[in-house]
Amino acid sequence: MASSNDLVTVPRGGLPIAHMRSVYLVGDVERRLDKLPPKEHEGLRSTYERMLEKGPERFQVKPSGLPVMDHLYDDLPNFTEVLDDVRRQLALCEDSRDALEITPLLLLGPPGVGKTHFARALSQLLGTGMGFISMSSLTAGWVLSGASSQWKGARPGKVFETLVDGQYANPVMVVDEIDKAGGEHAYDPLGALYGLLEHDTAHSFVDEFAEVPIDASQLIWVATANDERGIPEPILNRMNVYEVRAPDPEAARRIAAKLYAGLRAEHDWGARFEPEPRAEVLERLAEMAPREMRRAWMTGFGNAKLARRDHILPCDLPEPGSRRGAIGFVQ
Repeated sequence: MASSNDLVTVPRGGLPIAHMRSVYLVGDVERRLDKLPPKEHEGLRSTYERMLEKGPERFQVKPSGLPVMDHLYDDLPNFTEVLDDVRRQLALCEDSRDALEITPLLLLGPPGVGKTHFARALSQLLGTGMGFISMSSLTAGWVLSGASSQWKGARPGKVFETLVDGQYANPVMVVDEIDKAGGEHAYDPLGALYGLLEHDTAHSFVDEFAEVPIDASQLIWVATANDERGIPEPILNRMNVYEVRAPDPEAARRIAAKLYAGLRAEHDWGARFEPEPRAEVLERLAEMAPREMRRAWMTGFGNAKLARRDHILPCDLPEPGSRRGAIGFVQ
């Protein structure tokens, strides 16, 4: 896939420099468009016209220096090993001509430990944008690779959409709950992933809808799963696999305290509450999964406000693990 060496400045904090890279060839698109019968395949025609209008050039972000990651170590203390891996790979390319390259990551762990939050934080750190695929809500096996335009309601897959409609050649692509992509579909949902995770074959990825080669070699893959037993061995062999455990009590208290400070700073009503949460409240929050903490704080803020207090008490918080209240008549 062709690429240029022009440099542009992208205002992205510690990663301000990007190359421009062509993610497809205009000639390929024009040839496919010319072959379409008149007044047929309007969806496909619209896709090709959009590709020609947007052009093939996308930002390929490259670190100008090693980005500051201290805040991620503080916010995600149970991801220290993963962050160390990312930091090493960023260091390798910071003062070289090599492109940013991060080995695909698989994050294993129970629900609520922050796996998806980590992926979003990584995309923000790199400034490359993010594509998101939830394997637990698949309605078809072609979500990654698109469906043939011959099928009614066909459309491109997520990889194509992220590269063609986005601004970046190397976005973070999150495959959430990859272990839920079982064999219940007519097509293997992970079939396209075998080639996409290989740098050489990903250079010419062909979406089944558009049938135009796309350079997907620069995608940064992050997959999440609860259990690796549902993941094919060839996928596991292509990824760095990390087991992410729930944070220990001390780390959980730090996460809860940072969430409190963030929520208080984000809202005008936050100034009405004490600058620091009370120790007994942090102890209760530390019993919850990180994903539950934000909701628990919001409940606590609301209950404290109703009680006309400037501080949250343990009684203001929901019980750990509680998700919904009763609705309707109770006998």
